[in-house]
Amino acid sequence: MPIACPHCAAPMPETAAFCPACGRAVRPVERARGIIGALPEPWAGALAYFVVPAIVFLLVEPYKSNRFVRFHSIQCIGMCLVAAVVASVIRVTGFLLFFIPALGPLLVWLVSMVVILAFFMIWIVLIVKALQGEMFKIPVVGDFAEQQTIPG
Repeated sequence: MPIACPHCAAPMPETAAFCPACGRAVRPVERARGIIGALPEPWAGALAYFVVPAIVFLLVEPYKSNRFVRFHSIQCIGMCLVAAVVASVIRVTGFLLFFIPALGPLLVWLVSMVVILAFFMIWIVLIVKALQGEMFKIPVVGDFAEQQTIPG
C-alpha cells in the first residue's frame, strides 16, 4: 500500500527509507552520539572493525552491554569468518585450477584480487558508517549481529 512523502506528497512504498521524488529521508536515522567508557560511541563502533578491539569489546564492561558497540563487534567477527570461508573456497578451487597450464593461475590470481578488494571496500564502508553513528548492516552477517544485540 503506497504512502505519501511528508515533504513533497509523492506516492512511495511503505518500506522506503527515502522519497524517490525528492530524496529526503522519510524516517529519521538513529545515530549513536553518547560516550561509552572512555570513547565516544561512534569511535568505539569503528574500532570494533579491527578484530582485537572487537573481541575486547565483547568481553569488557561497559562495551559489551552497549547495543551499538556490540552490534559492530559481532558484525566484524562475522565478516572475518565469512572472509575465511571465502578464502578457503578460493584456495580449494585454486588448487584445482592450477592444473590448467596458463589460464588457471591467472584466473585464481584475478579472482583473489577482486575478492580481496571487495572485502576491503566493505570494511572501509563499515568503518565510515560506524564513525557516522549508524548501525549499517551487511546482508546475512548484519542480520545475525542485530539479533544478538536485541535486549531481552
